Amino acid sequence: MTSGQTRPYEGMLAETVSFPSQNGDIIGGYMARPLGAGPHPGVILIMEVFGLVEHTKEMARKFAARGYITIAPDLFYREGPGDTATIAALIRERGGVPDSRFMADMEGAVGALRSVATFNGKIGCIGHCSGGRHSLLFACSTRNLNAAVVCYGGGIVTDQLTPSRPKAVIDMVPDLRYPLLGLFGEADRNPSPEHVARLDEELKKHHKEYELKSYPQDVGHGFFADYRPSYRQEAAVDGWERIFAFFGKHLR
Repeated sequence: MTSGQTRPYEGMLAETVSFPSQNGDIIGGYMARPLGAGPHPGVILIMEVFGLVEHTKEMARKFAARGYITIAPDLFYREGPGDTATIAALIRERGGVPDSRFMADMEGAVGALRSVATFNGKIGCIGHCSGGRHSLLFACSTRNLNAAVVCYGGGIVTDQLTPSRPKAVIDMVPDLRYPLLGLFGEADRNPSPEHVARLDEELKKHHKEYELKSYPQDVGHGFFADYRPSYRQEAAVDGWERIFAFFGKHLR
């Protein structure tokens, strides 16, 4: 015997995609999106310094399962194809992806989300590790977001500037236009608790809408990465709950 009620449809499409960067290049990425009528909010998932690894794709599917059209741009696409670890090492030796190129690729990802018929018009970005720095950089530089999440973003507070990274992201905080969630571990050294305190100070000084959460002393860098020894289940579970509550508030 059935109640006659229809359960909500659940389905997902996850695939490798290509899309134009704002500078005219065609780059690759990974998109996971819920099926059904929607409308669905969008998330740009920014990869770590290790490249577009399987862990990042798993996170994209996790967001899609919660109803978000999620795109993870391959920021190393121009240096491939090839072994992801080898390419990532080469990029690190060069000092990382230039900020100007990164920004162009992110604006391209915005365009890719807007091309999906079931997109609701709202976008959040999130990044871990180097992607955390990138998430705040983008949130301070674009007019095409609604919310941003930084997970243990290293290099936000620095005086080591280069032609590829000509301005410290901490100095861009006055230009932040969107609500920000930051998740950190007290055992981390980059960003250190002192760096997190400096970020808190700047956000407060410039009257930004934000929430920063630092987990206890046994939690360090990479605590979301469940395929590495740095993983901390309790902090990661709490972090995911905060992320979904934050995006649910600002993107739906």
